[in-house]
Amino acid sequence: MRRLLMILAMIGLCAAPSQAKDASASAAVPAPAATTADPPPKVRELLDLMGDPQVRAWLDQRKGNATAKADTASPDAAQSHGDSEGLGLIMRRTAQIRAHFSALIAAIPNMGDDFGLARDMVASAFAKQELLHMLRLLVLFVGLGYGLEWLFWRLSARFRARFDELKLDTIGQRLNVVGMRFAFAVGLVASFAAGSVGSFLALDWPPLLKEIVLGYLLAFLSVRLALAVGRFLLAPGKGRYKDFSRFRIIPMTTYAAKFWHRRIMLIASWIAFGWVTLDEFFLFGISEETRELLAYALGLVLLGLAIEAVWRRPLSLPPDTVEDTEQRHRRHARATLLSLFFALLWVLWVAGAMTLFCIVALAVGVPAAIRLTQRAVNHILRPPGHEEAIAGPASVAVVCLERGMRSLIVIGAIAWLGYVFEVDIGDLASRNTLLPRILRGALIAAIVVLIADFLWNIVKAVIDTRVHEAALPGENSIEEDRKRSRLRTLLPILRNMLFVVIVVIAGMMGLSSLGVEIGPLIASAGVVGVAIGFGAQTLVKDVISGIFYLLDDAFRVGEYIQSGNYRGVVESFSLRSVKLRHQNGPLFTVPFGVLGAVQNMSRDWAIEKLTIGVTYDTDIDKARKIVKKVGQELKADPELAAGIIEPLKMQGVQAFGDFAIQLRMKMMTRPGDVQFLARRRALALIKKAFDANGISFAYPTVQVAGGNAGGFGDTANAAVAQKGLELLKPAVGG
Repeated sequence: MRRLLMILAMIGLCAAPSQAKDASASAAVPAPAATTADPPPKVRELLDLMGDPQVRAWLDQRKGNATAKADTASPDAAQSHGDSEGLGLIMRRTAQIRAHFSALIAAIPNMGDDFGLARDMVASAFAKQELLHMLRLLVLFVGLGYGLEWLFWRLSARFRARFDELKLDTIGQRLNVVGMRFAFAVGLVASFAAGSVGSFLALDWPPLLKEIVLGYLLAFLSVRLALAVGRFLLAPGKGRYKDFSRFRIIPMTTYAAKFWHRRIMLIASWIAFGWVTLDEFFLFGISEETRELLAYALGLVLLGLAIEAVWRRPLSLPPDTVEDTEQRHRRHARATLLSLFFALLWVLWVAGAMTLFCIVALAVGVPAAIRLTQRAVNHILRPPGHEEAIAGPASVAVVCLERGMRSLIVIGAIAWLGYVFEVDIGDLASRNTLLPRILRGALIAAIVVLIADFLWNIVKAVIDTRVHEAALPGENSIEEDRKRSRLRTLLPILRNMLFVVIVVIAGMMGLSSLGVEIGPLIASAGVVGVAIGFGAQTLVKDVISGIFYLLDDAFRVGEYIQSGNYRGVVESFSLRSVKLRHQNGPLFTVPFGVLGAVQNMSRDWAIEKLTIGVTYDTDIDKARKIVKKVGQELKADPELAAGIIEPLKMQGVQAFGDFAIQLRMKMMTRPGDVQFLARRRALALIKKAFDANGISFAYPTVQVAGGNAGGFGDTANAAVAQKGLELLKPAVGG
């Protein structure tokens, strides 16, 4: 959640410089040189003129004309510098920073005079009763805003009552709730704005009074808007709902949501009222340097709020989990780095290095905003039946929403940089000099990259989802398993090929937007491709062989194949080779060019044959019936039923051995683990059934006759018997 703080703090620190900049722009109106004892009519007339919109517009126009003349003269001056332009720019920036600090230091002794002048102007412009009247007006219109908001709350009781009945099981239901809560938040803010700002603007007021009261009303409205956004995203309190946390968009604990909601209120209030106060100081003759010093002081307090939130932020640990030493050290290191980052932003702002300020702020804030957006999107669009986002391929809806929000964030960052660097889009499109062409090409290239990234992630999400669904276990028909295996084989290759195509097209379009002729590049790539083809014939052979293996559907991912000395389960393959995992663990990476003839042991079906030796006094028909019954039991087994195509049956007598009748049996199963499991289960059931029905298994025996009664005779007999068994071994299982 610290990313949310980083974003809010950077918005505040960016807002304060803009306020100081606006104040310095407004300083074109001269302030009175000295205080007067009692000139109410003239001062009032001056203040009325300064608050008049036409006068303010005329002053802004004069300032704009002066800026345009400076901009017109600056290219000629920069061109005269020639090769020393870069060094001259650094020197000018250094001189500007030095002059800026000198002006601030010189303004410190004059702050008392500035505030004394402002006090006299307020005393001369407003009587005590008028100040109380202005305060009463402010309280009145804020109260009207809250009153209209309360009325909207009461009128929307039925709408809010529906929140208790809403289910959040599916993605569609969650998106519906997000839309309803967003509409309700907009209604609350709009009702407060209509009751406060709208009712104030409906009446005519003196220009100075109107500007002061309206400014603070807008500050109240800004705070209300920030709180509404915080409630919408964080859902910090339960209120009248059974479980308000289920409406939370950014995943976190309820304690953390309340913590960050309070920090949002503090930061938003400080920014809004500080902004308005600095703007109102201009009306009372406060000098530009004094206002800048006050703005820096307000920014220092804002820096303290940000650092306090960083160090006191709640832990993001699972319930009943204690933070260990390593986690505490990492948290302290992150808090230290963030504190130094915020302090660096404040120093850059005070130094007047606004370009570097915005670059550093965006370099850290944009990735943080993207990660925060990704967490929120994954939480909202999590699969049905899950409280949190789960690992796995992202859905198309998640990718579209997350990448769309990411594109908006990046475009906003680019637009802000354009504002900081004072880039005129119309001038950029019309001018054809070197710098505008480079900037125009870089902008188009950035748009191409965003579009290519969006398309690639959608394609990747679709393919990964299909591969994940094809890999899920289940009871499927042979044709369905064949289709799934085919998808798991071809879709990863299609994904890699589409990635290459998108990257090449985006690269060509980006280079073309930068002014690079891509026609010669394509021709050169063809020549280089031919040269590489001659020099890497083995690689070309592997790639082409792999293409034909795939076209022939020789094997798929998950199938057990054998080729020469290589055998194993196909785990994956690239354009050049296939990876085989042997049953004992080794992984073989075999180029397609050396694969040769492939024996696929996992395709369609497999015949499992069993040979059993029984004694010569066995009833063959009885044994046939027992084997048939065993086959029916195997077919009825839920674990094996889906894998047995034809049940076990006895084919008959295979051969007459030296000591046994060889009975041959077979069954047809689906290839894979079920094949070997059915074999082991069948042998166990046959053993049990034959023992129960008095059918004996034949095994070789040797009888040795003769010998004397001594121990030497017994030893000789045992040796003869052992030798006889060794001679009979070739006949076992024959």
